[in-house]
Amino acid sequence: MMSLDIRNAVQLSMCVVAIGVVVGVTCPPVSIAEEAPQPKSIRMTCGKCAEGYATTGVTQSPEICKDEDPTLVQCVPLGANMLGVCGSCPDGYAEIGSSSVPSRCGSSDGGRLTQCQLRKMETNLPDPTQGYKTCPPDCGSAAMPGQGALPPPPKYQQAPENK
Repeated sequence: MMSLDIRNAVQLSMCVVAIGVVVGVTCPPVSIAEEAPQPKSIRMTCGKCAEGYATTGVTQSPEICKDEDPTLVQCVPLGANMLGVCGSCPDGYAEIGSSSVPSRCGSSDGGRLTQCQLRKMETNLPDPTQGYKTCPPDCGSAAMPGQGALPPPPKYQQAPENK
């Protein structure tokens, strides 16, 4: 009776090993890190920002950036409607203003901080060639000035009469 239990246990373990070998050979190893892209977030890096990021801050930091370039930059992922970037606006953005802020953007490009707006927003604005509507009167009826939209509530409520 004892040999039967050992024989079953050995056969079961051999089956498990065989299944493991078959799965290991037929299915390539998959790494979760390779398939799931890292979410983009605000980063600090030495040198320049990576593709898909805009530089929003620059400082000299030789104690952190020990390579040839001691420049530490703050990088923000592209895609926000409004961005304040150091230097010129990235592709897909229009410049809507700029100023000199060397304390934030360092000395390159005169310390220029540029306010950028996503160009896609501009296509959602009304077409000026189609006319200009003002509200009121073009948006329907409205209450007379000073009248309000609803009548004022009563100052007191009468108790219902029970008969």
